[in-house]
Amino acid sequence: MLRPCQARIQSLCNRFTDIIRHRFSLFQERGGSGVGMTQRILHEIDFERRAFLVAGGAGFCGVNLARAAETPPTNRTAPRGKQPAKSCIMIWLSGGVSHIDTTDLKPDAPLEYRGEFNPVATSAPGLELCEHLPFTAKQAHHLAVVRSLGDFGRGTGDHHHGYYYNLTGHAGDPSFRQLLNARTPYPTDWPSMASTIAYKRPPHPFLPSVISLPQKEGAPEYTRPGQFGARLGLEFDPVFVDGSREKPLKFTAPALQLHGDIGLNRLNSRRDLLSSLDGTTRLVDHSLAAGGYSKQQEKAFSLLTAPQTKAAFDLSAEPESIRNQYGNTITATSLLMARRLVEAGVPFVTVFWKGSDLLSKLCKSGGGWDTHGNNFGCLRDHLLPEFDRPFAALLADLHERGLLDTTLVLVTSEMGRKPKIGDPRSGGVSGAGRDHWTACQSVLLAGGGIQGGQAFGTTDKVAEYPADNPVGAEDIAHTVYRAMGIDDLNAIDAEGRPFRLMEEGQPISALF
Repeated sequence: MLRPCQARIQSLCNRFTDIIRHRFSLFQERGGSGVGMTQRILHEIDFERRAFLVAGGAGFCGVNLARAAETPPTNRTAPRGKQPAKSCIMIWLSGGVSHIDTTDLKPDAPLEYRGEFNPVATSAPGLELCEHLPFTAKQAHHLAVVRSLGDFGRGTGDHHHGYYYNLTGHAGDPSFRQLLNARTPYPTDWPSMASTIAYKRPPHPFLPSVISLPQKEGAPEYTRPGQFGARLGLEFDPVFVDGSREKPLKFTAPALQLHGDIGLNRLNSRRDLLSSLDGTTRLVDHSLAAGGYSKQQEKAFSLLTAPQTKAAFDLSAEPESIRNQYGNTITATSLLMARRLVEAGVPFVTVFWKGSDLLSKLCKSGGGWDTHGNNFGCLRDHLLPEFDRPFAALLADLHERGLLDTTLVLVTSEMGRKPKIGDPRSGGVSGAGRDHWTACQSVLLAGGGIQGGQAFGTTDKVAEYPADNPVGAEDIAHTVYRAMGIDDLNAIDAEGRPFRLMEEGQPISALF
């Protein structure tokens, strides 16, 4: 449902190409040489125009994107007594994590609720976690566990709304309840926390300000709403970096790559060509600010040519000892990549859990944390070990490098799991699964001014609903913004209209 903006981009690109064709036609009529080469360059101008625009952050959906690039919004105040975090790493455990089996165990609950796992002590006195998180338990002194996150009846029970609510801090409009998982991203949606931070922070000198890896979540069949710049404009969409379970050390950023036989010399020649036509391109649309357009164009070329860009995505530069600490799964290398990116100054990195075909069959799910069947086996043998080791390594690595104080780490998901064991879709009690449960979930926070070694909020005796200190996703979003030093939540949308990024919720001050 980004069609209006896409259509406008396509129209502008087509008109731009037509102008260039006209200029080449005049060039030929006047006896110009090298026609074959110019025709070939003309053909290449058509290459991956959308990827080029995304790489440059060129928001051709209104003049205000260019103006925003000229005068990026700034923060007015920082959290009291603490310098704001420079970066945030959000780890998204796709599918919905069983809170009652991981961070909020209820050993005294009836058997049909409490499950098979036991809580164990951690490095933080009084804070217990699941016995199958031994590495994380050793880093618990860095962690704050929020156990009382609920949706207060706003949820639809499906994944799309869970993504949207927890990624943006805003409950979905009525279309979510009407369309459920058929609800696609709209350009009028609320922006993600990641995009909001990119909007509020000055742009990175050579890397995107917001990066998601190792996939665009849910794409292409179920592209999840809530992960985009939306009403802030395409300029604040994340750059998506691809990775695979088969080749976990190899990451590619399609929007930042040169394709085919396009080398740096030819790309620079193209820049010279476009520069020579700059006066003509101003005729494309009077609503474009030429200065902003030039800056975005230059940003695209910088991303494609800067040696730092390639270096930031090269995991082979990491010592083998560090790679071994994280492990060799796609989750491990994604978290290591996230550390490299925040070390390079990227403000927001999201790591979306990469599903597996094996778990899709074993857990009756999409291959992630959506454990409709065999909940305990999937957690014990697959999901928890793959998360536990690299997550603990990330916290330790950030701490040892002196980066944890300036990097907020958030672990969250779209929902929890139903505390009562037995999903009818996977055989009931005998299937040992847990169904969707949007009424309650846990999140983890560390670094960025967060006081570790604590639990905030409680749930009832079976972890069904929040009890003490209930909070919503809007409060988590405010907490992230406060940690990042963002108190000014005024914004201008892609059509030039002022709006407030958040009206509901407040930061969870007790966490700081």
